[in-house]
Amino acid sequence: MRRALPAVLLLLLLGAPRAFATSPEIAEEEKARMGYRDASGTTDVLTGGDLRVSVRVGVLKPRRGYTPLEVVFQNTGPVPLQARMSFQGHFGTGSRTTERSVEVGPRQRRVTWLLVPAVLQAGSLVVDSPGLERMLQPVYLEDGANGAVLVLGAGKDFEAGTGMPKSEEDQEPWFSARFVDAKEAPRELSAYVGYSMVVLAEEATTVPSDVWAVLEAYAASGGKLVLLRPPGDVGQRLPLLRKGGSSSEALYGFGEVQLCRPSSPCGTQLRNTLMTVSETGPVNPIGPPPRWDQSSALTGGVLPLLDSARAPVGRFLLLILVFALAVGPGGLMLARRRGPVAVLVAVPVVSVITCLALIAWSVLVDGFAVHSARYSLTWLDGERSRAVTLGVAAWYANLSPEPVKLPASSALLAPDNADESLADLDWTNGLTVTGGFLPPRTYREWGEVAVLPSRARLVLRTDGKALRVQNALGARVEEGYVKRSGAHYKLPALEDGAEAELGPPEQDAEMIHPMTALIQHMGPQLHERLVDGNTAFHADLPEGGFAVRLGGPGPVPTSIIPVELEAAVHLVRGQVEEVRP
Repeated sequence: MRRALPAVLLLLLLGAPRAFATSPEIAEEEKARMGYRDASGTTDVLTGGDLRVSVRVGVLKPRRGYTPLEVVFQNTGPVPLQARMSFQGHFGTGSRTTERSVEVGPRQRRVTWLLVPAVLQAGSLVVDSPGLERMLQPVYLEDGANGAVLVLGAGKDFEAGTGMPKSEEDQEPWFSARFVDAKEAPRELSAYVGYSMVVLAEEATTVPSDVWAVLEAYAASGGKLVLLRPPGDVGQRLPLLRKGGSSSEALYGFGEVQLCRPSSPCGTQLRNTLMTVSETGPVNPIGPPPRWDQSSALTGGVLPLLDSARAPVGRFLLLILVFALAVGPGGLMLARRRGPVAVLVAVPVVSVITCLALIAWSVLVDGFAVHSARYSLTWLDGERSRAVTLGVAAWYANLSPEPVKLPASSALLAPDNADESLADLDWTNGLTVTGGFLPPRTYREWGEVAVLPSRARLVLRTDGKALRVQNALGARVEEGYVKRSGAHYKLPALEDGAEAELGPPEQDAEMIHPMTALIQHMGPQLHERLVDGNTAFHADLPEGGFAVRLGGPGPVPTSIIPVELEAAVHLVRGQVEEVRP
């Protein structure tokens, strides 16, 4: 028995690695990912007098843009109430505030949305109403590590349309989903642009018209819209779909639309599409480097788009050299000739003169204007008199401008690498950026997504055997192309409102692809920020299509800000408006 004991111990030792190899931890890792995780959060209720406030906490936030925070007001009293809700981030995210003011009528229940910058993971929601005690609610937002999907509809409809179950607690999901009632969904484009995918699980006919309009705008401006139950009139509801197109996935403006069929649940297709969605957004402004990096470059070593935002190192070094010579050898010479007292007087005088020279340089050369470089891509939808625009602008202001107001059909996007909320936001009527948009003497980039009414167009008419083109785009045409009868015509430079005759068609064998010729004016710095990922915009012109390069401030909402424009490239695509004789 004693002789057998060592053998038993040896077998146990040899078998130990096998036991460890089949441990529960490794078995857990071998489990397949499955289903989705419901990240719709929970509801906390605040009460004060006649006002009852329900706040949805723990909801899924997108990777960029804004997190729509659902706040429901219920007035149980006989008189209307004014309320102001404001959100401020925690954990070193500064004192920037996001707010919205609402009016709740007598016996009224009102669903509102406060759009919080997605960079904020947690914060405090404060509700103030005259005559009532202040209400405070801590809010934590869920980060979707595997992908953030916003679903308009109920969980059962989503599972029926995708064939995808909810994941168990011990399983890793494919992605996280947040469910919102389509009838009470946000009406602002900013609430959707940050999500990598938006899924409509309900019948499109039951969705309010203003919600459907913003969903369509989300798809056209670079989003991924999935319809689990496509309507029969999908071509009318999604007018940018190609006529006769019946494929399940189709490019739609800058974005994409996926149509699911009841006969074949599209869970696998949805999952695979989500795994291949680009990590970048529709526009990608680049922010400053980390605080410990004191270089003049931006994140990743990328150079700013504005030359005026770079310190004039050479001139400053020359001024410093002159100052050093004046107080060094100059001071020594002065001390020998005039004595030490003269040096005590001269050095402060030279310092004051140097400071005045720096101030004079700032005033006379930089001035008090806002400097900007602006770039954009635009789809013109002439049939619906609108323009879908993606833009990136670089800004440098010596003095902060007035508050900036943007319409609800647009979104202002901060750099993805921002580590704090960059501006104070008021969502009461559209978006008003009340502070922090352009701090004094600070380089900053903002991205813009906008779907705005527009009557801009390019008019083509026949004059005998000649073709004449009129510029009604609202800005000077620097260059461009029109495709007619299978041939490409190059446009001459045209002032806004001017008209000119088209020359002979280009020889396709010798010409550069029209879109390649225009996009190359963006330069390599704009590819990561704006051009990459917008593959549909690169495609060849269809029959009757045109593409032009414009100058000026561009078609985005912030173009109303007076600036000194240092650079501008705006590419516009659309269909010509042909006038028959």
